[in-house]
Amino acid sequence: MSDKPIMAKATAVWLCDNTTLTFKQIADFCGFHELEVQGIADGDVAMGVKGFDPIANKQLTQAEIDAAEKDPTHKLKLVHNPAADGEEKRRGPRYTPLSKRQDRPASIYWLVKFHPELSDAQVSKLVGTTKPTIQAIRERTHWNINNIDPIDPVALGLCKQSELDAAVQKANAKKAKEGGVMTDDERRKLVSTEQSLGMPDEPKIPTAIAGLETFTLSTDVDEDEEDTSVPDKDTFFNLPDDEGDDD
Repeated sequence: MSDKPIMAKATAVWLCDNTTLTFKQIADFCGFHELEVQGIADGDVAMGVKGFDPIANKQLTQAEIDAAEKDPTHKLKLVHNPAADGEEKRRGPRYTPLSKRQDRPASIYWLVKFHPELSDAQVSKLVGTTKPTIQAIRERTHWNINNIDPIDPVALGLCKQSELDAAVQKANAKKAKEGGVMTDDERRKLVSTEQSLGMPDEPKIPTAIAGLETFTLSTDVDEDEEDTSVPDKDTFFNLPDDEGDDD
């Protein structure tokens, strides 16, 4: 069972409007940062979200709220709901908000282009799509493939960078275990983005000496090579007279 209430943001709105609980108490109960709860109370966050009564929906008791209001250090305890047992184990594609579903083809295209080692199941889990859609983009048979540009799913907000890094590392580790030879790029992908950004730059050959490995001082010429040089003018104009010429 999850230790967070359902409709957490709407629950936080209701608690801010109907109780004297501290921002920290509400934040700890709903799984938010204290500043985010303060933004909800100020009307800067969750504007238009209707409050969700946790008492009527069997997530809190009035006695628990009363105890928390009297003691600011008291942490709210979620009411156990037997019907919710096993909910966190449910498997399936990630839910994608309606406003972002149009961006999924672009993110799938980016994943299959820059991370071909990811399986269809991993791509589906990252961006919340179906395997037929992934296959259509891989094989370039998608109905809108000519208008799709690859865009990083992290930039689109469809998944977290840590989730993408974990999936890539898992795919590359599986490939290495199966005996596949990893390229340098694939080895670098085994390091997370945060670690790679903190690593020193690889040494590079200075431009001024980049061609020294092919430079040679040898002036030997193959004896068998035909001399194709053009004679100079002195040699050309001082040719011996033909024998037998009459004066």
